[in-house]
Amino acid sequence: MLKKRIIPVQLLMGERLVKTIRFDEYRDVGDPVSSSRIYNDSDADELALLNIDRDNRSIDFMLSLIDRISEVCFMPLAMGGGIRTLEDAERLIKGGADKIVLNSEAYNNPQLIHNIATVFGNQAVVVSIDVFREGGDYALYSDCGRRRQHIALDDHVLRCIEQGAGEILVNAVDRDGVMEGYDIELIERVVKLSNVPVIGCGGAGDFAHLRDAFLQSHCSALACGSLFNFGDNNPIRAKAFLRNYDIPLKVT
Repeated sequence: MLKKRIIPVQLLMGERLVKTIRFDEYRDVGDPVSSSRIYNDSDADELALLNIDRDNRSIDFMLSLIDRISEVCFMPLAMGGGIRTLEDAERLIKGGADKIVLNSEAYNNPQLIHNIATVFGNQAVVVSIDVFREGGDYALYSDCGRRRQHIALDDHVLRCIEQGAGEILVNAVDRDGVMEGYDIELIERVVKLSNVPVIGCGGAGDFAHLRDAFLQSHCSALACGSLFNFGDNNPIRAKAFLRNYDIPLKVT
C-alpha cells in the first residue's frame, strides 16, 4: 500500500507568499524561504511552490528561488506556474526541482506532458486541474482561474494520464481558502479515473478534514495551504492526529 503524503502548497506572488480565497482575494503570509525551512523541520513529505502572479509568468524568479530554498529544504520540491516549454522544465529540474507542475499548458499543449515525461520520467510531471462546481457538474479553468476550458473533467484527466502525467493534483476552487473541508466527491471521482496517484487540494481547515478525505477517498496525498498558514498547525501535528485513525503515512 502506498503511504499517504501531506504536501504544503506555497503560492507565490512576486517574492512573497500569499493565500487566496477562491482564487480571488489574497493575503500575504510570509517569505518563501523562511516558510520552506519551517516545513522542512516539520516533517512535510513534499513541498509545492506555484507562481500565481498573473502578470509575471516567467520562470526566472523561480529559478533564483530554488537556489535559496535548496539551502534550507531537503524534501522533494514541485514547482509550477508559467512553464511553457521543455526547456523551461529542464532549467527548473536542473536547478533543483524534483517535479514540474503543469496546468494551462496541459490544455494548450498536451504534448508537453509527454515531452517532459519522456526526458525526465513520468514521476517528474504533475498535472494540476482547477475545478469549479457549475450547474451540478464540474467546470475546468486555466490561467489562474480566468479561462474556462471546454473539455469534460473525465476527458481531461484521461488525456493527461495518456500523455504521461505521473500524478494528478485536483484543486476544488470553490473550497480554496475557505477551510470548510475537501470536496471528497470530486477527489474520489478523479481517483476512479486514474491509474496514477491523485493529490486532493482545496478546503483543509483542521486535521479532521484531512482524516475525512483520507478515509473517504482513495487519494494518495492531500495538499494544504490555509491549514498551515493560519494557526499553530504543522505537518508533525497533523500526522500525530491521523495516526490515531490508522492512516498509513509516509515516514520522512
